[in-house]
Amino acid sequence: MSAEQPTLPPVRLRADAELAADALAAPLLARAVRLARWAGPDTRVDAGGELVDEQLPEAVELLGLAADEDGELSAGDAWRLAVDTGLVAVADGVEAEDGDTPGTAAPGENLALVTDGSPQDVLALWLEGFDAVFGDAIAPVIDDFDALVGEDGEIDVEALDWDPEAEAEFLEGVLGNLYLLTVSDAGPGEGPVPLPALAASMVVPDDMGEPTDDVLEQVSDAMMRLDEQFRLLEPIGLVEYQPVDEALMAEEGEEPAPPVDDEDVTRYGMVRLTPLGLYGIRTRMLDAGVDAPAVGDLADQGADALLTGIADYPEAAVREETVAWLAGRDPLAAARELLGAARGADAGSPLRRLHCQQTLSLVGSEAEPAVREVLDDPELGGLARVWLAEHGAADVPAPPESMIFWLAIDTIAAQLDADGDLEELQELIEGLTGRHGSFFDAAWRVEHPATAEVLEAMGRLHGDKTQAKEARKAAFKARSRQGN
Repeated sequence: MSAEQPTLPPVRLRADAELAADALAAPLLARAVRLARWAGPDTRVDAGGELVDEQLPEAVELLGLAADEDGELSAGDAWRLAVDTGLVAVADGVEAEDGDTPGTAAPGENLALVTDGSPQDVLALWLEGFDAVFGDAIAPVIDDFDALVGEDGEIDVEALDWDPEAEAEFLEGVLGNLYLLTVSDAGPGEGPVPLPALAASMVVPDDMGEPTDDVLEQVSDAMMRLDEQFRLLEPIGLVEYQPVDEALMAEEGEEPAPPVDDEDVTRYGMVRLTPLGLYGIRTRMLDAGVDAPAVGDLADQGADALLTGIADYPEAAVREETVAWLAGRDPLAAARELLGAARGADAGSPLRRLHCQQTLSLVGSEAEPAVREVLDDPELGGLARVWLAEHGAADVPAPPESMIFWLAIDTIAAQLDADGDLEELQELIEGLTGRHGSFFDAAWRVEHPATAEVLEAMGRLHGDKTQAKEARKAAFKARSRQGN
């Protein structure tokens, strides 16, 4: 694989308008918006911008959380988000006779974005909210607040044993792994991921066989921390989360209740990224400089960027991206641009030509004039003849023998670079050598930069031992020829 290819598979994102609607429907942001509209001259906040205790019951009632035992906590979370995202603006108050200085609150400038802003404005607002909730998720869990307060009334930060950078890096890594599992063909796609597997992906070394007791304990600790964090991240719409069954959590010194079904991994927590979550994690990755492509990114770029960019895409994503690229383009002009971009002798050129041929098949018969223009091109002539034959064109000239062998080497080089199905590649190789009895006698002489590499691969993959040996001999000759 080329080092220039994307390190992550492309993600399929919903349209901005759909994502913006999802963002406004996220429970935490929806509550923050309702509180922002409620805020007014009579709304009082403390020095930290929090609603004063006397205001909380009204906020709880407004949000319909009166029956929820955590209603005040949820209302407080929504208020803080409203302040953090600029939906609410707070102002310092005037000192009263009792020394108290409650501040006031009012709708903030960003509230107008909810109804009058573009989908991109709404998503930017949601991303601010996601950042705020992420900060809450990596904050330390304080069981005994009073024990951390020193004689001077200040919190002893060092006693927290909390490394914010390490906590942020860990959660970023977890979300990155969840993103990769979601967009990867080998992952569960849009299905949920078991929390133990996600925790293990961050703790268990790749080369470890059976995890040690110490490592398993670390996985268990990571699961419990992630359980708390995903409970916080779900209301902002990032994930859908099924928490760890509380029956599995034992108090210190107690034995946990045995699981009803040892095989029921869902009791240990299940999590999946929402479409909005995919958008949010990808945005954070892009901000961090990670190459995280999305289907449609290449639609407005040139053919060279298209053919290079899709080199590492799965088959379905290649088709989606090329269809998007062709939309709105003149078919003949697009065909000429694709053929021009397919030329070259660099390592990625065989795969570019393969994708060029596949994309031209989507253009259809309107591409024929452009294809005929390259019939004499040493790099594109073979491709052109195959395309014309597949489309039932008349008067297709027979290729010279040198072009047949060059195309064979180029095709196998492309398949090797694409990491395609080895069984299919083996069939291709054995088919070529079966049709050309003296294939290796001619192949080592082919003026193609990948000749030796392709012959070596044929020696590894050919099922016939005699033919495999001939391939290795031909590869040696090609290497010697290149060295002279």
